[in-house]
Amino acid sequence: MAAAPSAPGPAAARRALPDFPWDRLAPYRRLAEQAAGDAGIVDLSVGTPVDPVPSVIREALAAAADSPGYPTTHGTSALRDAAVGWMERCLGVTGVDPSAVLPTIGSKELVAWLPTLLGLGAGDTVVLPEAAYPTYAVGALLAGAEPFATDALTAVGPARVGLVWLNSPANPTGRVLPVEHLRKVVEWARERGAVVASDECYIELGWEGPEPVSVLHPDVCGGSHEGLLAVHSLSKRSNFAGYRAGFVSGDPALVSRLLEVRKHAGMMLPSPVQAAAAAALRDDAHVTEQKERYRARRALLLGALNAAGFRVDSSEAGLYLWATRDEDCWETVRSCAERGVLVTPGEFYGAAGARHVRVALTATDEAVRRGAEALAV
Repeated sequence: MAAAPSAPGPAAARRALPDFPWDRLAPYRRLAEQAAGDAGIVDLSVGTPVDPVPSVIREALAAAADSPGYPTTHGTSALRDAAVGWMERCLGVTGVDPSAVLPTIGSKELVAWLPTLLGLGAGDTVVLPEAAYPTYAVGALLAGAEPFATDALTAVGPARVGLVWLNSPANPTGRVLPVEHLRKVVEWARERGAVVASDECYIELGWEGPEPVSVLHPDVCGGSHEGLLAVHSLSKRSNFAGYRAGFVSGDPALVSRLLEVRKHAGMMLPSPVQAAAAAALRDDAHVTEQKERYRARRALLLGALNAAGFRVDSSEAGLYLWATRDEDCWETVRSCAERGVLVTPGEFYGAAGARHVRVALTATDEAVRRGAEALAV
């Protein structure tokens, strides 16, 4: 694994951070609000859940509400057992010991702090996809490391790579990486002593094409989790975003290393949320129900985009449609806003997205219907 070189101080890391991208969308939100009038804006930008939290989760939270003591950073055995059971039952991942499961406060905080937690810093490179969730690059910058966006590992050259991010199904594109590709990335990283972290937050939301596969699946990793971490979130599959819960699992040595640092830093999940998360991971029925809601919304928006002359690329899985009219993404954002619909410019996810917009499925049925009607005009 990569050594822990000295990193620049926090002030230097902060100076390197980009502007928060969503602030740039504010004028288009105002434009969409004006265009929508009393009907209300159709917000298809941020992928935040809007449907009710399933009763099985709320009941578990309420039952654990009397929790006066501190929770453990490693989480309850009930939560870790539920995570192992879910990975085996739903993802075909075997050989995970419950001790190699670590709860996280959602998944974004882990993504942002993972390079730091791994001891990366100046001189280290963090490889991420060309069109990618911005927090991968932010995490590298916070650690003082160098983010390198590429979909071709041959382009990395002789850089000292400490971490490689995978994201399948991908945000924003919805692309699903086949087993063969995942296996090659794992082999490449192992040859260089780099950690592979796979962001699998949308893994249960496949729509068409190849079924999403975890980096911890034996077909990918050869039965060994050495050097691998899989990052999971309950936010989208269980409408759990407001609870802030996820977990990371994989190489026991890496998980142990993360646990020790997180203990010192006080990164712990509240006890009632741990109980709710365990209930969510044990129950598959609510996930199926929510997936069908998203399937119907996806079909409606996909049809509307096609009718409006968009081309939808990738988008085999996940909660977004990656759409283009072969124009600058900000022109598309403006055009949609003039119809009362707010979408996300692909530029937020890197230069590779400069001619695409991301259209989220996370709006109510009524809002999606209005948005589809507006876009198809």
